[in-house]
Amino acid sequence: MDMNAFLRWLRDTVASARQSAHKQIIRFQRPGDYRRFLQDWSEVKQNDSNSASPLSLVKPIPIIRGISCPLPFIDTPGRFSEDIVIEHDRRIAVHSSPQKSSLFDKGIPWGVQQIKAPLIWGTTTGHRVKVGVIDTGVDFSHPDLRHSLSRGINLLNRSMLPHDDNGHGTHIAGTIAAANQLTGMIGVAPRSLIYPVKAFDHNGSAFVSDIILGIDWCVRNRVNVINMSFGMKTRSKALLNAVTNAHNAGVIIVASSGNDAKRRSIDYPARYASTISVGATNKLRRIAPFSNRGAYIDVYAPGDKIISAWLRGKYHEMSGTSMATSHVSGAIALLLAYKPGLSPTEIKTILKRSLVPLRGVKTRRNIGELDVTRMIQAAERL
Repeated sequence: MDMNAFLRWLRDTVASARQSAHKQIIRFQRPGDYRRFLQDWSEVKQNDSNSASPLSLVKPIPIIRGISCPLPFIDTPGRFSEDIVIEHDRRIAVHSSPQKSSLFDKGIPWGVQQIKAPLIWGTTTGHRVKVGVIDTGVDFSHPDLRHSLSRGINLLNRSMLPHDDNGHGTHIAGTIAAANQLTGMIGVAPRSLIYPVKAFDHNGSAFVSDIILGIDWCVRNRVNVINMSFGMKTRSKALLNAVTNAHNAGVIIVASSGNDAKRRSIDYPARYASTISVGATNKLRRIAPFSNRGAYIDVYAPGDKIISAWLRGKYHEMSGTSMATSHVSGAIALLLAYKPGLSPTEIKTILKRSLVPLRGVKTRRNIGELDVTRMIQAAERL
């Protein structure tokens, strides 16, 4: 690949398309080309004294051998068509219903009780297991999360902590790892560590490229589990590439299936085989009416009317497969602290072997709800 020609094309195209540009993801087909691009790109940037240079808008995404940058809607330019793949950088949204404020009576939320997490806290509490939460950030001042948080990263503003300006990420973090036994709530794995990765804005919206950068950051920082409580309807090869590479690196990815009440389809990235896809149940152990369902779901967990941490030290009730996913991420943290070194494939096998049958489901085979006690027993038999 003629890297000088590609860099000239990239600079000219970005410069000429500033008004009509849309974010795009460019992936290099060959590892050597990507390494050469990074080297040449950084040299050109260093030599260019103009901070508004078009090439300053390029963001490297190492986990997929790619970059993101603003470009017009174009097909791969002919002279580079065998060397690169261009994909539109789509928007992706968090999976949850509108929330409402809640006066939380301290203790253990019903979902944490229903999956029987408290019954094994004498055996495992998720101690030091790293859970990456790619979401809207987290409320660092919440009393129930004070001892459960790592610094994380803010992909929207690298100079700031990943502070939550939406609430969704704080809610997810609370269900996974809240630890305030005396005056607040307790999550599924109260001794696990949340690594907040802010990729979503205050509206709960993110670009696929920022999700992939979040996955890349988690892999580099040796995170054990990634919670992905979001999804989209369309397939992204770049996102699939990132998820597959993280899975191959030994990172467990837990993803919400979506809230469209579909029976034969779920959202991406949950639909990718290298994730653990999660549907939502209610207090009656039935599939929640809003939850997607069907053969693509690996495990169901409580997701209806879930109370958890919120901004400014408060608590809110939310419903969605997002909430179900955080229960599963917490359960996997318990499992990894009990039996370190399990691979993503082994963990999915353990979860599927330990499901409790759901109510109101005619075909019971391979369909069921998370049960932490059965999960630990299945791990012992593996």
